[in-house]
Amino acid sequence: MEYNKILARSFSQHEQKKIGYCAIGVCLAIAVLTSFTVISKPSYLTTSLPILNYNAGLRMLSIDEDTSSNSLQRLSVDVVTVTDNRMIQEIKLTPVCDVLDPRFDICEIDGHIRIQGKSSSVLYSTLSAEGISSTRNESWRIKPYARKSDNSAMKLVNEILVKPLLKNDLSHPNCTTYHNVSAMIFSAGGYAGNHFHAYTDVLVPLFLTSHHFNQQVQFLVTDFNPYWISKYKPILSHLSKFPIVDIDKENDVHCYPKVIVGLKFHKDLTIDPLKSPKHHYSMTNFTQFLRESYSLKRSSPVKLRGGKKLPRLLIVSRKRTRKFINEGAIAKMATSLGYEVIVEEPGVTKDATRFAQMVNSCDVMMGVHGAGLTNLVLLPPNAVFIQVIPWGGLEWVCRVSFEEPAKDMKLKYLEYKITENESSLIQQYPLDHAVFKDPVSIKKQGWHALRFVYLDNQDVKINVERFRPTLLKALELLHM
Repeated sequence: MEYNKILARSFSQHEQKKIGYCAIGVCLAIAVLTSFTVISKPSYLTTSLPILNYNAGLRMLSIDEDTSSNSLQRLSVDVVTVTDNRMIQEIKLTPVCDVLDPRFDICEIDGHIRIQGKSSSVLYSTLSAEGISSTRNESWRIKPYARKSDNSAMKLVNEILVKPLLKNDLSHPNCTTYHNVSAMIFSAGGYAGNHFHAYTDVLVPLFLTSHHFNQQVQFLVTDFNPYWISKYKPILSHLSKFPIVDIDKENDVHCYPKVIVGLKFHKDLTIDPLKSPKHHYSMTNFTQFLRESYSLKRSSPVKLRGGKKLPRLLIVSRKRTRKFINEGAIAKMATSLGYEVIVEEPGVTKDATRFAQMVNSCDVMMGVHGAGLTNLVLLPPNAVFIQVIPWGGLEWVCRVSFEEPAKDMKLKYLEYKITENESSLIQQYPLDHAVFKDPVSIKKQGWHALRFVYLDNQDVKINVERFRPTLLKALELLHM
């Protein structure tokens, strides 16, 4: 009220009306501008942008707009401000690295990324969908191998430092090699020297993480193993058409527009389609990919109805632990049932393609639980896979390692559990020993005790007459 009196004394009645009309106009303009702000948010504010850290919650970003070129040029932390309309908008950010999964860590970065191999570091400045650069303030230490809860494996994996590329830090290395494709960093260390772990820890996760790039991605391998790279070259070369880089030995600073550090993982030797909704990957997609990689011709087993061709049985031979003591007797009995029998030890031949083609030519594959059974990935769909389970309550290991994956590959699964009398352990322990009477007590002593007794020191002598019905069942399944 006092303010109105002062205003009346200072201006004439006509001037007061003019001021009132101006005030009303300003209010209407503000109302229209506010309405336009709420209804018509610019697209760059609705696009999800990469996050600064897990605990950031809702952060604010500052955007300066160059109205002369109509292009957004600078993104920094704290508040979103567009200078032409002074609009402020809060944006929820997403992480550069995901370290929440119990099995793997992974970083997916778009922007300007420099990779310095000799220091095992990835320096990044992220990029939004609109081409906006952002400098972040968080770092991660990632071991790019999909078994992070296994300390024994992870001791054999190199650590990669993922940290922000700060504008004012002159110590950052300059790019010496530029690339216009994406890059993926993973480890060939850990347990990857074992055929099963090569697939379950590296090759299946690598397919899951990189196949959608359609070979337009370069692999940077830490813990590089030339033999390993050579052995799996048919697979690696069908996922990437670029040379594989031993990143640990690189003196050059490689720069990429997109980098993934680490590999995605679902479960042992298989892919869960429910966890891959974007690309709809399954284990049958992976086995089809393998047939393409190795130029495998067969996508179904032999047709026995009226056919003259004998079904081929592959006996996976082992020369160290868990070997068949009476391999010849098993082969002879199988031949009498009408099988063409092949006995082969995986890993003996250095020609991976030839071995893959041999496995693919078979209709039934059998063997004692072990890494050699991983070759079931090369069987044609609807072939029969027989897992011989050693003594010692190992059903859970056998189920997770091969039974469930075999079914996901659309193979017909059979198993044969040996008795005490079919185990070489009967020559080492009396029948009243806990090894026979209480395998659970051995399991309670830990994985190393279980492995020592039942995996590292046990061979198998199949009772061929007891095993005969299993091979007859396999023939029956081939008729179906």
